[in-house]
Amino acid sequence: MTKTSTEKVTSTAARDLFVPHEGIYLLSHSVGCMPRSTRSCVDKSFFAAWEQGDPDAWSGWMPVFDDFRQALARLFNASAADFCPQVNISSGLTKVIHALPEREGKRVIVLSENDFPSTGFVIQQAQKKGYEIRWLAANANLLSLDTWEQALTDDVQCVLISHVHFNTSTRTPVQSVVELARQRHIFSVVDIAQSSGVVPIDLTQWQADVVLGSCVKWLCGGPGAGFLWINPSAIGQFEPVDAGWFSHQNPFEFDIKHFQYADDASRFWGGTPSVVPFAIAANSINTIADIGVEQIAEHNQRLTRKVIEAVDPSCLQTPEADAHRGGTLVLKLAQQEAVENRLTDVGVRFDARALGIRLSPHIYNTEAEIVQVIDCLTLK
Repeated sequence: MTKTSTEKVTSTAARDLFVPHEGIYLLSHSVGCMPRSTRSCVDKSFFAAWEQGDPDAWSGWMPVFDDFRQALARLFNASAADFCPQVNISSGLTKVIHALPEREGKRVIVLSENDFPSTGFVIQQAQKKGYEIRWLAANANLLSLDTWEQALTDDVQCVLISHVHFNTSTRTPVQSVVELARQRHIFSVVDIAQSSGVVPIDLTQWQADVVLGSCVKWLCGGPGAGFLWINPSAIGQFEPVDAGWFSHQNPFEFDIKHFQYADDASRFWGGTPSVVPFAIAANSINTIADIGVEQIAEHNQRLTRKVIEAVDPSCLQTPEADAHRGGTLVLKLAQQEAVENRLTDVGVRFDARALGIRLSPHIYNTEAEIVQVIDCLTLK
C-alpha cells in the first residue's frame, strides 16, 4: 500500500495491514505485530535473490540495505547516507562510546537511572576507558531543563537522552536538551527505541549528534534490525574501533594494509551484515510510513486518553499530558493482582514492571478493545 501525502489511511484499513493477534494485543512497546506483507517481502528480497542471484546472491541482497536506509530517511526526514544498520542499540552505543574523540577535561558521561538497563550496561563498560558516570536520579524531573543544566557541566563528554522512557513513558524534551548540550560542547546521543513509530520525529529539526533506534517495537520490524544516525556535521569526529570491510570507504579495494573510514555513517557498520532482519524492517518501516506516524500518534493518544479518564489519577505512573507521554501507559492499581488476573482471563496481552502494568495501543487496536480493558482495570 502506498498513499499520497494528502491521503489518510482509515484505522480499519491500517489494521488490515497487520497479522491479527489472538486476544487484545497491547505489547507494542516490546514487539510490534507483523505486517501481512512480511513473508512475501522476505521471499522476494532474500530467498529469491539467493536462488537466482547473478553472479551470486549479493547482487540481490545489497539493495536491501539501501531500501532500509531509504525507509529510515523517509520516516525521520533525513538523508539515507546518515544512517547505518546495526544489530541493536547496545551494540551501536558501544561503537559510539569507543569512537568518541579524546578531549581534555571531558571524562564524564551523563545518563538517567530510568534509561533502559542495557544502555546502562554499555556505559558502565566505558569506565574501563577512564570515563566517569554521572547518574540522573530515578526521581529527577527529566521534563525540566533545569535538571539537565545542572548535570551538563564542562567536564561532560557525552549525554545519553532517552526520548521516551521504557518504565514511565516519560517523553524527554529532546530538542531543548540537545541544544543545551551543543552550547556546552557535549556530544548528544538519543535513544528512540520507545518512540520511533508512535511519536513523530524529525531528525533534521533535532540536530543531535547521534540517534540510536530499534525496529522491533512500534516499528513492527522484528528483532535484529537496529540503526544508528550520525549528524553529518559530526561524522568526521568519530573513529569507530569496531571496523570491518563495510566500514571502508572502498570495501572492494581488498588491500589488507590500507583502511580508510567511509565518509558517511557507514563507517560504523563493521563486517558482513545479516540480510533478513533488514529486509523485514525496511518493509515494516515503509508500512508505518504509509499509515503515517502522525495518524498512529493520534490514534494512540485517543485510546490512552480513554483509559486515563477512566482510572483513578493516583494509579498513573505515566505523565498525564499527551505532550509529555510516549505511546505506553503505566498503571499501578490498588488491586493490582486482581486486575492482572482479570486482564489475563479476558485475553489482554500486557506486561508488568516495577512501576506497574504497561499497556501500549497501536494502530491495530480498537476502541472496543480499550473498553474491555477499562472494564478490567476498574473491575466492572
